[in-house]
Amino acid sequence: MPELPEVEVVRRGLERWVAGRTVTDTQVLHPRAVRRHVAGGEDFAARLKGHRLGVARRRGKYLWLPLADTDSSILGHLGMSGQLLVQPESAPDEKHLRIRIRFEDDLGTELRFVDQRTFGGLSLHDNTPDGLPDVIAHIARDPLDPEFDDAAFYAALRLRRTTIKRALLDQSLISGVGNIYADEALWRAKLHYDRPTASLPRPRAVELLGHVRDVLHAALADGGTSFDSLYVNVNGESGYFDRSLDVYGREGEPCRRCGTLIRRRPWMNRSSYFCPRCQRPPRTRPPRLAP
Repeated sequence: MPELPEVEVVRRGLERWVAGRTVTDTQVLHPRAVRRHVAGGEDFAARLKGHRLGVARRRGKYLWLPLADTDSSILGHLGMSGQLLVQPESAPDEKHLRIRIRFEDDLGTELRFVDQRTFGGLSLHDNTPDGLPDVIAHIARDPLDPEFDDAAFYAALRLRRTTIKRALLDQSLISGVGNIYADEALWRAKLHYDRPTASLPRPRAVELLGHVRDVLHAALADGGTSFDSLYVNVNGESGYFDRSLDVYGREGEPCRRCGTLIRRRPWMNRSSYFCPRCQRPPRTRPPRLAP
């Protein structure tokens, strides 16, 4: 699933190519693509017509297009394979085209939502006073947000009875970090994914946040991570940060820091990649014996 860098790359493309344009027609070609819009496809299309799109915004893995003259926004979730593409109107339809949005100007391009696995979709929602679609108001700020509160994050981290990787993937605590970038940041910080959050001192938490930000910035610079053709930007181009990954997907390859072979372990229906030497697992206390 796309994480913060991939979604931000798409957001920047939408800001460049669709912001300020007025919708003239919307075609919903598959009902699952608007299943989160409870009123259905016809209502979704009707409510967009004649409205101007504002500048695309993002929080974590979610992005949205405000309707500039209303208190509503089009919320987009890419799911596993969703793509928001700006295509020439004359371009052939993609095999898995789900939604088409046309504009009243003469630029000759349209916005298309393409989704092979139909886990993603678009929906229209009312905004909160902060300008967020109401259904994602619970999502925490991401570490690249200027208003992200490092001190509040550490305080919440200490109160959670959980492990550090679970905390990094908790979107109510810190948003935008997924499995790939969590593994990368933990490798850089030399922290095992199962380390309890309560055992992490403030300097180590600050250091970890710095590594999270560094990894996200580096991935953004490379256009995100693409392991297949499903994640692309609005022009259909793939990112190439996968060439720079230090640990994720490198099972059996030598650690770039110490040479020990990278290991993979099943974790919450995913995988965790780590160096067994650089990222030693937390010590477990032996059970207390009854007198």
